[in-house]
Amino acid sequence: MAPRTLNRLTDLAVRKAREPGWYADGGGLYLRIGTDGFKRWVLVIHLAGKRSEMGLGSPSEVSLAEARSERDKARKLIREGVNPITARKANRAAMAARNLTFSAWAREVAPALAPKQEKAHAAWLRMMTEWVGALKTTPVGEVTTEDVIAALKPYWSSRPETARRMRMRIEAVLDAARAGGKAPADSPNPARWKGHLQHLLPRQEIKVRHHPALPYADAPAFMADLGKRDAMAAYALGFAILTAARTSEVINATWSEIDLEAKIWTVPAGRMKAGRAHRVPLSKAALDILAKAKNPASAKATGWVFPSLFRRGKPLSTGAMDRTIDDMGYQGVITVHGFRSTFRDYAGDRTEFAKETIEAALAHVVGDETERAYRRGDALAKRRDLMDAWATYLMQPAKPDQDGEPAPPPE
Repeated sequence: MAPRTLNRLTDLAVRKAREPGWYADGGGLYLRIGTDGFKRWVLVIHLAGKRSEMGLGSPSEVSLAEARSERDKARKLIREGVNPITARKANRAAMAARNLTFSAWAREVAPALAPKQEKAHAAWLRMMTEWVGALKTTPVGEVTTEDVIAALKPYWSSRPETARRMRMRIEAVLDAARAGGKAPADSPNPARWKGHLQHLLPRQEIKVRHHPALPYADAPAFMADLGKRDAMAAYALGFAILTAARTSEVINATWSEIDLEAKIWTVPAGRMKAGRAHRVPLSKAALDILAKAKNPASAKATGWVFPSLFRRGKPLSTGAMDRTIDDMGYQGVITVHGFRSTFRDYAGDRTEFAKETIEAALAHVVGDETERAYRRGDALAKRRDLMDAWATYLMQPAKPDQDGEPAPPPE
């Protein structure tokens, strides 16, 4: 009788084997005993001229019959030209994806997809992990169109802008899941808009909410009144207006960001809404405010350009500039952020600067990715001219022209 080439071992032989070595069962399956006495099943694979080993577990967890079953599955894959080790890794990845929830994956990809600015980053995470309803516990590889619609429905009509932003973020998270192998790459994204959700969700009526802004014709008078106030919050407000910066960028400014010699304030990427460093050219009026605000002792101790007088070691609070506006008699009429609109209106109506230069001064992202790649620079020289013109306009007394509007600044 010819010796058996398959299934040579028995359960009894497996239990009694003690000596270190390789015990063949046939078909590439071995019981391997290490020098430490530990037993494990090993499948030796020869594929495309290469030898590799595939562990199948220990006999205490995987019986001889189970090990043989795994061997037979592997041999079938080999006959089909598939590496069993690669196939097992893919299967485990798929199983892990089935257990990976949408919110867990959102947290994983947040460093790449969410805004860099701290508060905006936290808001992105809250939306993707708390506001999306049952979607947050749905396996990311199994999200359906119905799941996405259910997440959007509570906000679609009542908070259309929130819903629009949520859909875009869900789509980005699911795109990342496909790119990362956490969802079938060949399946369409259920959160896509064009040709899909646009036909399934009702038309939205988006009401644009603008921050209350001061007409630019009244800005010089406002600045004249503000200039009479000797207070840190007033300095910060004047600086915000002259630089067209956001509240958070101004109150968290540090002296290390200010280059007085170059007349540039560089806001780091981590504090910018767009997640990119922003260079702000400083006009003479802005530099004059910095000179007033700078207290050598305070600057050395805290580093803040506009430190709080009441919170030791902290910058001004986010409401400090709003309270200054209220004290000046504009409560409920204008906001700090509204001065960015005032600047935009002035620049668009009363100057010849290009739209791209104006938007760059506001740190807005202009154009698509390709267009921005070709543009490369940040138009600092042009923006310096723009901010100097803005400062000249603001700091001169208003002289009504024939139409009752302040006259443009002299050439």
